[in-house]
Amino acid sequence: MFSKLSSGIGQVLQKVFGSHNQRILDDLDPLVQAVNAKEDEYARLADSDFPLRTETFKKRLADGESLDDLLPDTFAMTREAAKRALGMRHFDMQILGGIVLHQGKIAEMATGEGKTLVATAPLYLNALVGNGVYLVTVNDYLAKRDCEWMAPVFEKMGLEVGAIQSGMSSSERQAEYHKDITYGTNNEFGFDYLRDNMKASREQQVQKFLHYAIVDEVDSILIDEARTPLIISGMPEASTAKYYAADKIAKKLKDGRDFEKKEKENACPLTEEGIERAQQLAGVDSFYSGANMDWPHHIEQSLRANSLFKKDKDYVVQKGDEGTEVVIVDEFTGRLMPGRRWSDGLHQAVEAKEGIRIKEESQTLATITFQNYFRLYEKIAGMTGTALTEAGEFLKIYKLEVVAIPTNLPMIRADCNDVIYRSLAEKRNALIDEICRLNTFGRPALVGTTSIESSEILSDMLGRRGVTHEVLNAKQHAREATIVAEAGKKGHVTIATNMAGRGTDIKLGEGVINSDCVHPETGAVWCCIGCERPERANNCAGCFKGAINQRFLEGENGMSPCEQDVRCGLHIIGTERHEARRIDNQLRGRAGRQGDPGSSRFFLSLDDDLMRIFAKDWVKTVLEKLGMTEGQEIESRMVTRGIENAQKKVEARNFDIRKNLLEYDEVMDQQRRTIYETRQEILEGEDLKEKALAMVNDNVTGLMGTYLGDSKKDWELKEFASRLNMIYQSDFSASDFEKMDFPEVEQKVMERVNRLYEEKETEIDAEHMRRVERFLLLNVLDAKWKDHLYAMDALKAGISLRSYGQIDPKVEYKKEGFEKFQMLLTSVSDEVTQYIFRVKRVEEEDERQLSGRWSSGQTVREQMSGFDSQRQGMDQAIRGSGREKPNVQIRRKEPKVGRNDPCPCGSNKKYKKCCGQRI
Repeated sequence: MFSKLSSGIGQVLQKVFGSHNQRILDDLDPLVQAVNAKEDEYARLADSDFPLRTETFKKRLADGESLDDLLPDTFAMTREAAKRALGMRHFDMQILGGIVLHQGKIAEMATGEGKTLVATAPLYLNALVGNGVYLVTVNDYLAKRDCEWMAPVFEKMGLEVGAIQSGMSSSERQAEYHKDITYGTNNEFGFDYLRDNMKASREQQVQKFLHYAIVDEVDSILIDEARTPLIISGMPEASTAKYYAADKIAKKLKDGRDFEKKEKENACPLTEEGIERAQQLAGVDSFYSGANMDWPHHIEQSLRANSLFKKDKDYVVQKGDEGTEVVIVDEFTGRLMPGRRWSDGLHQAVEAKEGIRIKEESQTLATITFQNYFRLYEKIAGMTGTALTEAGEFLKIYKLEVVAIPTNLPMIRADCNDVIYRSLAEKRNALIDEICRLNTFGRPALVGTTSIESSEILSDMLGRRGVTHEVLNAKQHAREATIVAEAGKKGHVTIATNMAGRGTDIKLGEGVINSDCVHPETGAVWCCIGCERPERANNCAGCFKGAINQRFLEGENGMSPCEQDVRCGLHIIGTERHEARRIDNQLRGRAGRQGDPGSSRFFLSLDDDLMRIFAKDWVKTVLEKLGMTEGQEIESRMVTRGIENAQKKVEARNFDIRKNLLEYDEVMDQQRRTIYETRQEILEGEDLKEKALAMVNDNVTGLMGTYLGDSKKDWELKEFASRLNMIYQSDFSASDFEKMDFPEVEQKVMERVNRLYEEKETEIDAEHMRRVERFLLLNVLDAKWKDHLYAMDALKAGISLRSYGQIDPKVEYKKEGFEKFQMLLTSVSDEVTQYIFRVKRVEEEDERQLSGRWSSGQTVREQMSGFDSQRQGMDQAIRGSGREKPNVQIRRKEPKVGRNDPCPCGSNKKYKKCCGQRI
């Protein structure tokens, strides 16, 4: 009662004061008018004047004007440049959308409103700063297409534009990033950021600044993919045999007896009985002792793979460069995601399930979530057709406000109520009948499915009915542009997996649109599906009582003349509701672009995943009360609202999951920023000596804390002096400190150590010393960071168990994560210190030998994976890392390997005849 009252009050207040969105639009209208006022001025310019104006704008910025001051001029000039280069003039609504993007907000714009053109004005304006701007989209095809399409606009104004494509070399990427405007995918931008922070020199890095980015299909990238971190992995750690064994065991366990299949949680935990049976099958006494403790994890992952992950829905099996492989299918876009792998052993479990070769698990070398990557930018903006349903999350996580931009022409698409059937088979038969009926009259139809399997089943059914059609799913990815271009033509039927993130609107062909389809007064679509049946006419969203002309009910065989003439626009058929309302809205949004007529309807059954998991019981009860029988359809607005409420609950749950992920990753985010900032300073040569000396001083402080207790009688002076001598190659003795207090010891040691550092610098010479410092700082930092990531992965994997002890896992993760990071910083200082005082100048002949073993062609992954953080030979890293060679060698008293063992440098020689002969 209270919620209804609150809703009523809210509606009254909105009528009086207007919506928040409308107030924003009203505030921006003067800016739109200011741009319009400049239109004639820029229409009079010669083409040669455009680059000159760009230089003028840059000078105005340098003289202290802001980007906001330049907005009317730059937007007006971009509009004129687009008219001349493309024959396209920005509508006022597109100018409005561009202003929203410049202000760092999300512009929600309907499909077909020209978002690609909208982005040109804010991209141009923000590129004037000179730090580069990025347009982030969902796939390589769109990045290249949009770049080539809009390039004439930017080039006319004197700016360079480029596009990043997967497979590009580092030098090719560098060239594209150094242009004023760069198009690319979220994956490429994110991985380039990680790779840049693994590069050996500033010159090898490709990205310049994270200044400004516009994220196209922002909900797909920042919401749908927010739970998928970007990970660069290293060498395998363990055998794969246990995955096959676990798969055999999982296939023998019974659902409900040995394990519970929990679809909501996406988990299959073992029962007590199941644990005992699995132990017998594995041939072990107990899973919870010694070397057997990883069995439950392997078996539960195999149970998930066998029970929850479906072939041709969640993944496909196909031939790849390295043989048969499992490729993940994006649940939101229906695209294949080659190179992506499920983590925590799940991907290996699926490979074992399918009986193909298992790719070994890899160690994380660098990782970041899209949430934290895009929060690194000084300013980001986004555009999409569906963002309002996630407006709260955008504001909380990214501080991005969503502004709905009105359509240029009125939206007249008719969105009909859902039709619900008892079984999946009934639903499929009904929607096939619907497609065939529409196809008889030549009306184009787009059928949206949620999986590859479903699209292929419908394709087979249509084929048996003799209906010509196209299938657009991950398997036909290469033909996407052609299929979409044909989808709106007369008589075309297109079956597509989820249209989210496709980034392409469907234009209607000749003979599909006619003004007779639209009521002259109400704007309602007269001939949406079902209009030929009087008993259903008033149930359609666009078919209001009295709006249907009598002639539409008097056609031959009860069909409307309009349908017979095929002039009703594109019809959308949804085969299932998605968990997120946005995905359904994106499918609907493919019809009704730019004021076109069109319609949409969803066909549902009680066997659909969303209905079965979240809404089956109450919906079934309602349908039975409505008198539903076998083969009968039910069309009820109440049920449609109920399904939307279920979707809202799922969206809220998914938001909590993403928020939980972000809270965990925020720990790593702060640590990552610290490490990467330090690393960048090292690459750029900032205060290398001071950094190295600071680490030396930290090491001394740590030693004093270890050996010199609060009470002088507890001091371990002999051990303290011995440790100092070993690290600093000095000659301290216990007697040096016997008559000193703590501050005096600290001062004496610090003075001596700093003097030894100066002597070492003199011995090597300052230039070489800087190179040594950079090399050691980078290599030790990278190796320790790699080990830290591995430790944090392990911590995160088991931290949830702390909840059984009434301990908050997040608090513990933050606490232990902080402790581990402090240990990381300490170990970096200690290792750099130990190595830096042992470097010796290598004679010219020795250096030539060292250079002869230099490997300059290694990749970042090979460099990182090949570097053993457990001090397995820093000279090996110098030879094999591909980094700048300092003219020094690190000498140790003892080799780390036997003299007759293979040399760690990989030369295939014995250690004593290779690297060992120089120690």
